[in-house]
Amino acid sequence: MSEQSTIDSGVLHQSIRPRRLAEQPVRRWLTHPAVLAIIVLALIALPLVAPNKFILSVAVTTFITAIAAASLHLIVRTGHVSLGHAAFMGIGAYVSAIATMQLNLAFPLALTLGFLAPAALALLIGPVVLRLTGKYFVLVTFLLGEIVRTVFVNWSSVTGGSTGISGVPAPSPLFAQPVPFYYLALAFVVLILAFIGRLLSSEIGRTIESIRESEPLARCSGVPVLRTKVAIFVLGCGLAGVAGALQGHFVHYIDPTSFSVDQSLNLVVINVVGGMYTLIGPIVGTLFIVLLPEFLRGYVELQHVFFGIVLIIVMAFFSGGIADIGTLFGRLSQERDARRATK
Repeated sequence: MSEQSTIDSGVLHQSIRPRRLAEQPVRRWLTHPAVLAIIVLALIALPLVAPNKFILSVAVTTFITAIAAASLHLIVRTGHVSLGHAAFMGIGAYVSAIATMQLNLAFPLALTLGFLAPAALALLIGPVVLRLTGKYFVLVTFLLGEIVRTVFVNWSSVTGGSTGISGVPAPSPLFAQPVPFYYLALAFVVLILAFIGRLLSSEIGRTIESIRESEPLARCSGVPVLRTKVAIFVLGCGLAGVAGALQGHFVHYIDPTSFSVDQSLNLVVINVVGGMYTLIGPIVGTLFIVLLPEFLRGYVELQHVFFGIVLIIVMAFFSGGIADIGTLFGRLSQERDARRATK
């Protein structure tokens, strides 16, 4: 790399460093190893404390949704918002279900295919669609999602058409029970979130951040912008396929409506509400979107109104989502201290 490129790269990383340093004290306790260990231990103990099928079902749904939201978060970190992400979940779900039911493949191999199939499609279309930005990328991914859904509906000989596929088997007889499947889903969400977190905190993550902050400057600094975005897009779509496969084997049923644009929009809302530029965001957003309806189960007619109010509040006052509330309080505290110092 030339001396000028090295200088430009240094300038690029310096430009994104102040915001990261400002956020770090606020969120450091959330990502502290001791805090993470306590959370994981609490989740491990949950079936022992509350072995209720309904609670375990909600927990598994939360884990799967968190995987899907985190996979979209990877793409969001490159500066793109996809409205077709649920389509890749659907591809993973259908491929895994067909592999186990028609090809009699073992679950690990079927799940691997559920990752590779959407990843292959992402690799095929990525170099084209990732050249688009803003509303054009959103529109194209929306159309892509509708195309995939139409394929699910019309290719009835393989996908079962609009009626879907029922009787999707559990990963094995052991995981047919709620508690073992809970631990299986927990293992997947912990491993995948840990992998994504490690990736985003590595040099690759800093490269992704530089692309989002200033794509022209990153390109001038020698960063392979398109190649990096395609690689992250492929990885994100593949992980979405894993989430879809887990969902199919958990619910034992899949159909096109499970992977429509509504589900894609939910994943976007999860990232917006939780926080689009920190991995804590999709986790917090998932807890909010998945668990809140359970608390409002007796007030179904108020759910959409409440979600709308929360979205307005978050977008108006918390530009970084719910995960950025601590930063806001810290800023208000600093301003209060400054006013006191001037008196």
